[in-house]
Amino acid sequence: MSEGATPRRGDANWRGPFQIPVFRRPPDLVNLVPESERGAMGHALTHARKTATGLEPYATRGEIEQGALDGQGLELVWLEDPVDAFFMHIQGSGRIELADGATMRLTYDGKNGHPYTSIGRFLIDNGLFPADRMSLDSLKAWLKEDAERGRKTMWQNASFVFFRELEGAEAESPLGVDAIPLTPGRSLAVDTRFHAIGTPVYVVAPQLAHATPPGGFRRLMIAQDVGSAIRGPERGDIYFGSGDEAGRRAGITKHAGSFLVLLGRDGGDRR
Repeated sequence: MSEGATPRRGDANWRGPFQIPVFRRPPDLVNLVPESERGAMGHALTHARKTATGLEPYATRGEIEQGALDGQGLELVWLEDPVDAFFMHIQGSGRIELADGATMRLTYDGKNGHPYTSIGRFLIDNGLFPADRMSLDSLKAWLKEDAERGRKTMWQNASFVFFRELEGAEAESPLGVDAIPLTPGRSLAVDTRFHAIGTPVYVVAPQLAHATPPGGFRRLMIAQDVGSAIRGPERGDIYFGSGDEAGRRAGITKHAGSFLVLLGRDGGDRR
């Protein structure tokens, strides 16, 4: 999960050091597939813009960051760092610390529908960053090193996420797909073409030593979330929790592993 800082909630006229808006869901955004299936759509659009003449692709990340949604009053909160904002989009949720010490927890509330593109893979494939040095921290540092270069690189990922604020009991933990509360170390994001939400999955990742005691990661988890970058029967994202240490663990996790899927006697709801 991502963390940032901002002095105040959304205000279209705010012009301080916090220039990066986080947008709420636009009223003309429509789902083309259920949210639980968005990660399984590959390069197909998952959301679109409803117009008087029908549906059309929504603005891309680059177009939105250049003003495509300005003047609609959709600003939910403002951030200072565009890279932190970008990775909150990747994670799909975030906990933001306000200047007065209060916090607000944001969760995914739709996206512009464009396919997700890994900018790390883009940099590696184009010879712009060595594969053996790629990690979340090193990628963030590279993006922040040159603001204009970083902005254009982030635009390679046309996908853009919209958020809503969680309040009351809902705000006690981040939410996965279908508003499922996530549990650190037990919630798994999966490709729903292969595994239905709610499926128990025993994950074995012997090399994943930084997340567990000696012997590697061996743990029963539950499929409770999806992600556009998660594709394949044995691909998944582990929810490590909130905070700097959880972010560090997540940022260096890209280990090989195996899934042992637990199904009912009738075969379960496997996809």
